[in-house]
This record gives sequence, structure tokens and C-alpha cells, in this order.
Amino acid sequence: MKAIVFHQYGQPDVLALEEIEKPSPEDDEVLVKVYASCINSWDWELLQGIPYVNRLMAGILKPTKIKILGCDIAGSIESVGINVKRFQVGDEVFGDLSSCGWGGFAEYVAAAEKALEIKPACLTFEQAAAVPQAALLALQGLQRGGIQAGKKVLINGAGGGSGTFAIQIAKEFGAEVTAVDSTEKLDIMRSTGADQVIDYTQEDFTKNGQHYDLIFDNAANRSLSDYKRVLNPGGIHVMVGGKSFNIFKTLLASILGSRKYVLLLHKANKGLDTMKQFIEVGKVVPVIDRSYPLSEAADAMRYFAAGHAKGKVVITIKHN
Repeated sequence: MKAIVFHQYGQPDVLALEEIEKPSPEDDEVLVKVYASCINSWDWELLQGIPYVNRLMAGILKPTKIKILGCDIAGSIESVGINVKRFQVGDEVFGDLSSCGWGGFAEYVAAAEKALEIKPACLTFEQAAAVPQAALLALQGLQRGGIQAGKKVLINGAGGGSGTFAIQIAKEFGAEVTAVDSTEKLDIMRSTGADQVIDYTQEDFTKNGQHYDLIFDNAANRSLSDYKRVLNPGGIHVMVGGKSFNIFKTLLASILGSRKYVLLLHKANKGLDTMKQFIEVGKVVPVIDRSYPLSEAADAMRYFAAGHAKGKVVITIKHN
């Protein structure tokens, strides 16, 4: 089978399209014929081997445990292990493989049964692959911040993958949403339901006099004191991604007992059934900026890393 493999840490140039052996599923696994995968920030970090904590999972000096990126997949079941109960050959599935080995940038992947759900029939494979990690980061982060009707929510970095999901989910809960991102992403933030949009190149949301009950932070580009200044009493700042140094400071603040600052620890596929329900009734729609064929995965990664994507960047896999 064909797969995008990397044998050393670095920039997208180290990604190579190779012919490798097709995997065989273990007793509690299924073999998925992959039709689409999706790029997440974690893929970019693993590719670079930075922050170094990721190397504990992938390999200290070079990637040995994870050689194929792509944790979000959508495809159809090709075969099942003898202990698999939930799926059968031909089922269309989607899910996040970050807890069971990655491998989505390939024609086939062996995946744990627990990592998958039946794909919503209303979604294409490309749309389904855009959902698992980004949408659940948004759902878990908003829930951790106590999302509910009437709350004032600010989403920092709202025009990207998890941000576009966070806007829609927060609105579904009945919150008032302010979305912050660059000029080029204002339209996509409006179209996904934001009540107010802020162009951070023109306005500093920490100095405009507005206050919020919950900050959902994809960017981690401001100091904790900046966030504190715009939080209402009892408000919570939930960090889900961004600059490593600010992530560390948030973690330290939470360890020292602060209830105001939370670093979200993503739990793969937790809430995927809930997200599936939102999608099936039309409350949440994946936003895809661009799709690239498997052979152009390096170009897709470059585009993702540039930070201009409005929504998700998808890798598509065609089978003869």
C-alpha cells in the first residue's frame, strides 16, 4: 500500500510517499480502507519533534514508534479481528487514532475498535475526517469551562479547525460568542455563527473593555494577566493549544491551585457520539479550507503550518 512516511524529524520535506506492507488487524482491531485523513497541530509537532515531550511517544532521536502521521481518519471497514463486536466489513467509520498508533496518511490502517464510530451518513469522507480531534477539543474545552446558555464566550484563534467548531458548539449551547482571529478569517467566523468578530491585527480584545465568562484559547498568545483582566468574576480561561511557553505557564498556574486557568488534556474520541448527534441534526458542519491528495501531503503540511487555513486541511486518498 502507499503511505506518507517520515524517518527523521524536520520540515515537510522529510515526508515521502512510499510503498509499504499493508497492515493486518489484531484481534481487537479493524482494518480501515482510508478515504480521508486530516492535519492537526499535533501532526505538525510530531513531524518537527517539537516540543520534545512528543518524542517520548514517537521516538527520542528519530521517529520509530510513529512513522506515519494522521490521527483523524474516515473510511470503510476492510476486515475485522475476531474479538470485534461493533463493526462489520463495509461499515463506514471515522475516529481519532492518537491513542492507538496514528497512521492515517495511508491507504489502509489497523485501528482499535474503541477508536471508531459509524460515520454520519450526511457527511462525505472528507468532512468526517475533519471532525474527530478538532471538534472534540472544542467540545471538551467548552464543557470544561462550564458552557451554558447566556454565558459570554470569547474564542481566541476562532478561524481555524477547532475554532470553527467551537463557535458552532458554543452557539448550540446558547452562549453569546465573540470570535478573534486575523483579517482573512473574519468572514468564516461570521458564517459559522459568531455574534461578534474581532480582527486581532486591528483591535486588542484584552483592552477594549469587554469581559467574558469563558475564554476558549487556541492561540495561547497573551499573558495570563491579560486574560485575567477580561474575565468576569468566576470566569475560566481554557487553553487548548498555542505557544509552548504560555501553555507551560497555564499548566503551572493550574498545578498551583488556580481555578481560573485550565490546560485541557485532550481525551481521544470522548464525546464523539455527542458530536455525531450535533452533526446529524445540522447543528454543526465541518469547515474545510483545502483538500490535498495523499501524494501532496508535504504541500498540505506547509499550507497548514503557515497558519492561514480557514477551518480544516484534509488529505484525500483515492483507491484504484
